[in-house]
Amino acid sequence: MMAKGDDLEQRLINFAVAIIELCDQLPNSVAGRHIAGQLLRSGTAPAPHYSEARGAESRRDFIHKLGICLKELNESLVWLKIIDASNMLPDTDLTAIMTENSELSRIINSSIQTAKRNR
Repeated sequence: MMAKGDDLEQRLINFAVAIIELCDQLPNSVAGRHIAGQLLRSGTAPAPHYSEARGAESRRDFIHKLGICLKELNESLVWLKIIDASNMLPDTDLTAIMTENSELSRIINSSIQTAKRNR
C-alpha cells in the first residue's frame, strides 16, 4: 500500500526526469547552457523538497518546505516559457510539461492552504 503523498512524490520525480531530458535537448550555446543549468536546478528541486516536507518536524516546517517546492515549480515554469518564447526547441511541444508543472503547483499550493487552515 502506498503512503499518502507517494503518488505526488512520484509525479514530482517524473517531472524532474522530464526536465532532465528537456535540458539535454537544449542547444550547446551560451544561452542554451545557461537556461539548461537554471532549469535543471529549479526543475529537479521540487521532488526532494517535497520529500523533505513529508518528513517535516512541525506544521510550520511542513508549510515552509512546501513553499520552497512551490517557488521552484514557479521558477521552472518561467524558464519553460522562456524556452518556448525564444523558440530554442522549435520541434518540441512544451504544452504537456507546462501543464504538469501547473497541476503540480496547484496541488502543492492547495496543500499549503490546507496546512495553514489546520494550524
